[in-house]
Amino acid sequence: MPLNTEQKPTWRRALLGLGICGTLVSTVGCQVDVGGQTLPSPWYQQDDIQYFPPGPEFKLSREAAAQKAYKADLDAQQGP
Repeated sequence: MPLNTEQKPTWRRALLGLGICGTLVSTVGCQVDVGGQTLPSPWYQQDDIQYFPPGPEFKLSREAAAQKAYKADLDAQQGP
């Protein structure tokens, strides 16, 4: 049973539309949050590299220095 000539272009258009949609879906990339985990986009390897130098091992170094200076000031005020 041959296809009707009116149905043939509709079938081709549908196939072309699915092909275009498939191409668009495969080329779109975005960052996604899944279960609290941020997953990168497909182009994460082409992103700019950000470098953060390592900080001090002891995270409270400023607070420790302030406490040491405060104690030294108290000792200086009290005298020998």
